[in-house]
Amino acid sequence: MKLILKKVVKGLGEVGDVVDVKAGYARNYLIPQGLSYAASSANLKKLQEERDRLDGELRRNHLEAGRRATQLEGMSLSFQVLAAEDGKLFGSVSTLDLVERLNNQTLDFEIDRSMIQLDESFKMIGDFKLPVRLHEEIVVEIDVQIEQQEN
Repeated sequence: MKLILKKVVKGLGEVGDVVDVKAGYARNYLIPQGLSYAASSANLKKLQEERDRLDGELRRNHLEAGRRATQLEGMSLSFQVLAAEDGKLFGSVSTLDLVERLNNQTLDFEIDRSMIQLDESFKMIGDFKLPVRLHEEIVVEIDVQIEQQEN
């Protein structure tokens, strides 16, 4: 019996996969548990339309991320902060500071904290690379300069 999976079934397939199983397994387990539905021609057509729609949406998202990446390329941020003689900051430059500064730039989109790929805040004076993930496949690095504040 051919079925379309609604949910991941271990050892059988992923969401949207068309699988061929024994009729008893389908009638007694997969369909009653809400894990699948019959692979009729109408359902297969509906599944293909949904996949086409998702492919188009993914393509648009990728193109939009590429457009946004061109706005961020070559951008640099500079911070003037208080620091000790050894270059250690009194405090830190956090993801929130970076997002705020990026959103104050002339961009036609908002940078979200989740886009910033930073393990921990900057705590030293120096030049750093800040990775910004705009899409699964598109990451832009922004130059960040942290300098001693003049008194």
